[in-house]
Amino acid sequence: MKVAFQGERGAYSEAALLAHFGAAARPEGFAFSEQVFDAVESGRAEAGFVPVENTIAGSVGVNTDLLLARPVRAFAEAYLLIEHCLLARPGETLSSVKTVYSHPIALAQCRDFLQARGLTVVPEYDTAGAARLVAERARPGEAAVASRGCASAYGLDVLAEGIQSVQGNFTRFLAFRREGDVPAGLKQEKTSLAFSVHDHPGALLDCLKIFADHALNLTKLESRPIPSDPFEYTFFADFLGGADDAAVAAALAELRSAARRVKVIGSYPLAERPRAS
Repeated sequence: MKVAFQGERGAYSEAALLAHFGAAARPEGFAFSEQVFDAVESGRAEAGFVPVENTIAGSVGVNTDLLLARPVRAFAEAYLLIEHCLLARPGETLSSVKTVYSHPIALAQCRDFLQARGLTVVPEYDTAGAARLVAERARPGEAAVASRGCASAYGLDVLAEGIQSVQGNFTRFLAFRREGDVPAGLKQEKTSLAFSVHDHPGALLDCLKIFADHALNLTKLESRPIPSDPFEYTFFADFLGGADDAAVAAALAELRSAARRVKVIGSYPLAERPRAS
């Protein structure tokens, strides 16, 4: 199965999808998230696999927005422990490194380590792309923050590992297909959806009360701006229960009556939530 992801060979997204799907997956990387969704919609890839939230950085807004805007349906979730490493070409040492490249979020997560050594940081669009850049340019004193897998992928040495400021750094991913292409019979234990509310007092409360009335446990609730409607918001919610459950179906029917817009992003098996050691 060809699975599209954002990033290059060795990216955390690739590692997560291989851990989830196993040897059956054939990963294909793209520079931008929009291209991942394009690949799935066009049939170039059977599925897409994108990060949606991180325990330190929070939600990945671009992917959340695309899951709402595009005609796709999530069918699985997965978690990955993010362990950042400092990678450099053979011959470099911690004391010889002067400049470090990586994704801005990865650089922020390793700020304490980098600042303590007075290193210059340069943002790149992808952690794996930064590792490839360092390997290909072969400039003295350059390094990248990326995964250990990138070291073997690009012939780099691991100068330091676990350099993130906070341990227990996890990212959650969703796998998705085109609407109508999700196989029947999948276990449905958790649901992600998006809704917007009418403009009157208590509108959000009316919608949230529906989940409580049907004993549905919300595990996530956040708001995202609606670009075409300034200072109006879409609410994204996750809750335990599948769309094939009678209580969930009843709640969704009520929510569609109370809300301005509702989209079920997907129902899928519940992945085991990681715990920091």
